[in-house]
Amino acid sequence: MTLERIEQLDALRSRVRAWRLAAERIALVPTMGNLHPGHLSLIAAARAPGTRVVSSIFVNPLQFAPGEDLAAYPRTPERDAELLDGAGCDLLFAPRVQTMYPNGMASHTRVEVPGLSDILCGASRPGHFTGVATVVCKLLCMVQPDLALFGEKDFQQLLVIRRMVADLALPVEIRGMATVREPDGLAMSSRNGYLSLDERARAPRLYAALQGAAQRLRAGGSIDGIEGEAVTALAAAGFRPDYFTIRRAADLGAPDRDDRDLVILAAARLGRARLIDNLRVSR
Repeated sequence: MTLERIEQLDALRSRVRAWRLAAERIALVPTMGNLHPGHLSLIAAARAPGTRVVSSIFVNPLQFAPGEDLAAYPRTPERDAELLDGAGCDLLFAPRVQTMYPNGMASHTRVEVPGLSDILCGASRPGHFTGVATVVCKLLCMVQPDLALFGEKDFQQLLVIRRMVADLALPVEIRGMATVREPDGLAMSSRNGYLSLDERARAPRLYAALQGAAQRLRAGGSIDGIEGEAVTALAAAGFRPDYFTIRRAADLGAPDRDDRDLVILAAARLGRARLIDNLRVSR
């Protein structure tokens, strides 16, 4: 097949209208590009008879704080297009900043999800999830998909998007897909390329810490003790931990004694890279 590439909103809406008239479903996979097998697994999961798959590539400046890696974020547009074509994607929507924010970002309407956006990664990166919720809301309105797929590696992001869609009554199914990992357990990420060879060799210890914490939690260990031990171990391995915490999977609240469906979440810097990961666990 030949991937269709569109940059302008009018052309996107024309294509979507034609698919709707043909009674075809539409699935959306939003990305910031520099694609890896985790992204392509979302494309594969979206493909189905009678379904058109759209992937967007947009490095969203609204979700980057001053001093973050907006300028350095890896951009590989031609390679990305080849990968999407090979994966069976029907359409690549690659808007420019002025298409997404025609009147500039300073005065642009923003979408905020209170509570969920202010903790964990939201506390470390103020305004980040407002930028995420805003751009995802815009993409959902532009593409009008029946289904949108997101990786579970960004677990907090997934919950923010689900809450936004529910609160705004957007007619789209949000589907979370399992994290795709390297053979040594490191969660695939576009930012893994920031790691030096030595850092890359140490990076899988983040997932190992999650696995060890899950084992201790199932064995009845105290949450405070498990979290503290993991932070100490990661720091000893050369990480700069941001957080390592055990929360309710439904809403990221602090778990009560009777809560069974939990998620262990971690964020830590290693060299230039800020790595995030999580592991669901039942106790």
